[in-house]
Amino acid sequence: MRVSPIVKETSLGCGKTGIKSNTNSNLDPVQYGFTKIQNGEALALSPMRREALEIAEAGLQAIDTKEVIARTVQATSDMLYIQNHKIPLTIGARIFVVGIGKCSLDAAIAFEALLGDHIAMGIVVDVRRDEGALTRIKSYQGDHPFPTQRNVDATHAIIELLTGLAAEDVVIMIISGGGSTLLCQPHNFTCQEESSVVECLFKAGATIQEINTVRKHLSLARGGNLAKYAYPARVISLIFSDVPGDDLEFIASGPTVKDSTTTADAQRIIEKYRVWERCGFSLGELVETPKEDTFFAKVTNLVVAGNTVALTAMAEHAKTLGYIPLVCTACLTGEAEEVGRNITQELHAAAAPMALLFGGETTVTVKGEGQGGRNQELSLSALRFVQNNELVLALASDGRDNSEAAGAICDTITLKKATRMGLMMDEYLARSDSFSFFVKTHDQVVTGPTGSNVADLTLALKRS
Repeated sequence: MRVSPIVKETSLGCGKTGIKSNTNSNLDPVQYGFTKIQNGEALALSPMRREALEIAEAGLQAIDTKEVIARTVQATSDMLYIQNHKIPLTIGARIFVVGIGKCSLDAAIAFEALLGDHIAMGIVVDVRRDEGALTRIKSYQGDHPFPTQRNVDATHAIIELLTGLAAEDVVIMIISGGGSTLLCQPHNFTCQEESSVVECLFKAGATIQEINTVRKHLSLARGGNLAKYAYPARVISLIFSDVPGDDLEFIASGPTVKDSTTTADAQRIIEKYRVWERCGFSLGELVETPKEDTFFAKVTNLVVAGNTVALTAMAEHAKTLGYIPLVCTACLTGEAEEVGRNITQELHAAAAPMALLFGGETTVTVKGEGQGGRNQELSLSALRFVQNNELVLALASDGRDNSEAAGAICDTITLKKATRMGLMMDEYLARSDSFSFFVKTHDQVVTGPTGSNVADLTLALKRS
């Protein structure tokens, strides 16, 4: 099987060995109810659709934040274990919990259940509201995908909590996707001005690494700044990766990671996309991130979940359904429209029964005034080429693909509906309006906010 230009390698992760197995398996089929995918039953209009939705459901269940914490963290009466790190739970030891991003609320709930009164205090900021589940950790609800004053206020509260801690204190950080926006502390400008800059970069098709490089140098909280505020306390960061390749510097803009980028790097990106012309942005507003090793000497950064976890679970379930699962990449990038086309080309060349699995994050260069996200655009692009007994499903693991939909499913069922309604796929792509297209065909995948975030998940199935 050939590898297309947008599929960088056949791998579970960048440089890791991929999964490829035959159908001679002793695994028994696992029955998945649709607990994450809210409209799974409505979408399951064919056996292959049900199989695709079950495979996606398996991936979402595997990255459930509370389950990840249960797998990663254990506690006894006098010791907390986080992977192979030990934290004594002695009298007088103060443990603080700080969380940012779309996994932070569920993780905080799990930590309160695990540690109880051992938590001295904590703050988490999520896109969701705490409905009274937390007692020792204060919850803030912020806004996404662009920051507001609520985000600034929550970030200020986190900075105040971290400032002045002692050397014997321990801070458990929960860092996840969405954290770049939620953790907002602008310098010499407003959150609205930051929103304008980030929106320009999104619309221009900048990569997440480019966007987060700029974000780090627009902030007094990102790019290692939380580690600086927490010093000299011990910091253990549990990181839920939504960045292809799990590059710690760019997950939530690396608030506890020493930043290798500089204001000069941010300036080059701003100039590349002509942000100063489009947004009236002054390069003098960029700030440098902490570079002193001292601030990071007592920091441990641990990736506890990423899309490889979801992809492995998806591959295992696909295998029980009789497919040959192949995880093509955990580092999928490129223009969503091009990626959708190339994935269908790989599917045409594959021998049935095949399940091609992809994790990562594509980009969309906005061309019109429509609404949609990269997953719906990928699916709409793929729909132009999908053949009988083929299917493509793409979704955002956090449940929001720049809309209330997580993504979309496409196959010849979708194609027939679109033809009957006179919907022209190329026209919707030309105005970046994939959301409206799939609203009309009723092929959007809806999960609501999942409380997880490990970038996007895409699967392509072929039956004989």
